[in-house]
Amino acid sequence: MPKRSAEPSSTDIDMTPMIDMTFQLITFFMFVMNFSEAEQDDRIQLPMSQLAKPVDGPVEKPITLQLATNGSVIYAGEMIGLGDVGGYLEREKSVLIEAGKEPSTATVIVRADGRAKTGEVQEIIRICQEKGFEKFALRAKYDEGR
Repeated sequence: MPKRSAEPSSTDIDMTPMIDMTFQLITFFMFVMNFSEAEQDDRIQLPMSQLAKPVDGPVEKPITLQLATNGSVIYAGEMIGLGDVGGYLEREKSVLIEAGKEPSTATVIVRADGRAKTGEVQEIIRICQEKGFEKFALRAKYDEGR
């Protein structure tokens, strides 16, 4: 009769299929992630409007500017002053020109908080126009008028 040892035997686990599946899931979620919502900041509470309508289609070359209640602008996740927006737009303009595109083809999405001053929204649009941007999209939440 063979003798059994008191030590437990070791088992090797092949992790290759699990790693492969993990990378496939990461790739899948990268493809299905909605990047249009990635530019939205929870600190901005959009105004309600019965005239608001859904976006017709994807906006080509969007630049998102979000106006907070204190008059500062959130651009690319960074809080900047309203007077500094021109410098950032100048950089966006140079990137577009280097890519062979005109700034007038880009759409500037303005997401202003409902409590922000209307004059500040107009100031953002004026600065954008000075830098050569001509297309604008103002965002609001749809109000069903209950």
